[in-house]
Amino acid sequence: MSARFPRPAPPLGPRARIAVVVAAVLLLAGGSVGYALHAERRSEGQRADAVASFTLRGPALYFRDTVTGRVAHQPLAGTPGARTPGGPACDRFYASGDTALCLRAEPGVLPKTYAIVLDRRLREMRRITVPGLPTRARVSASGRMLSWTVFATGDSYATTAFSTRTAVLDLRTGYLIKSIEEIPLTIDGVRYHAPDVNYWGVTFARDDNRFYATVSTKGRTYLVEGNMRDWSAKALRQNAECPSLSPDNTRIAFKKKVSDDPAAPWRLYVLDLRSMRETPLAETRSVDDQAAWLDDGTVAYALPGAAGRASDIWTVPADGTGVPRVAVAGGSSPVAVG
Repeated sequence: MSARFPRPAPPLGPRARIAVVVAAVLLLAGGSVGYALHAERRSEGQRADAVASFTLRGPALYFRDTVTGRVAHQPLAGTPGARTPGGPACDRFYASGDTALCLRAEPGVLPKTYAIVLDRRLREMRRITVPGLPTRARVSASGRMLSWTVFATGDSYATTAFSTRTAVLDLRTGYLIKSIEEIPLTIDGVRYHAPDVNYWGVTFARDDNRFYATVSTKGRTYLVEGNMRDWSAKALRQNAECPSLSPDNTRIAFKKKVSDDPAAPWRLYVLDLRSMRETPLAETRSVDDQAAWLDDGTVAYALPGAAGRASDIWTVPADGTGVPRVAVAGGSSPVAVG
């Protein structure tokens, strides 16, 4: 007995084929519109994610709560846990004067970062989209000058397989420098040119003109002093990363490479800009952070957290004395707001 096979369906006529195509297009369009509306609602929700009562009000220690991903604050002399929530969702945060800078990562096939400029009431004033992952954020004392750094490739300063992009925004003029890599650089008194120059970790002086940053090239890092008005930069010394200028503008806290161990390469130091003498701080653990000055005698920084927390914020005296103390359990991006 021969096997019977189902008779093939008759071919679709022209009208039927058109109907199928139209249905498919409408289905895809509907999905795209739904995704777009979801993304738009999500974006709008992120724009207004700080509660109305949460503003920049000091004196207080502001920071990113690593559990919620949102900014919180507590008294500068407070104890861990005595915090007020309600701030915007940020991956990096910094504030000074009447301005705050929130860096928010937007994951995807090609990751991007939103650099969000906020006023003292934490209302959004400007949003800039930058390709890459957020890593450093700073605002000048006046609140006029802002800078941020993203990883364009790679995600760790402990390796050489990374590339950064550092921008500077002048709020008074509205002028945005998307990358400061083209600034004329002098090393050892000679104009320097190289294709591998990377900048990161800007910190501003009180005059809104002078700044300090890290430059990496040919396997070496340098502390550089920049001048916005003259658009120039010069190297001051080697082996100094992620500088942070003290409130009195006389010293710089930085991390120095002291080991080739990728798990613990750095130690915190403070450099006196007048004598160029450096002082190791009492924190002996490896700190991969841009320290923040809480006052002229204290610096704060993040370290991997205890009890499964992503990170904790610690403080230590800036003169090399004392012992490190936990300021915030489950926090990062510390900044003192006056």
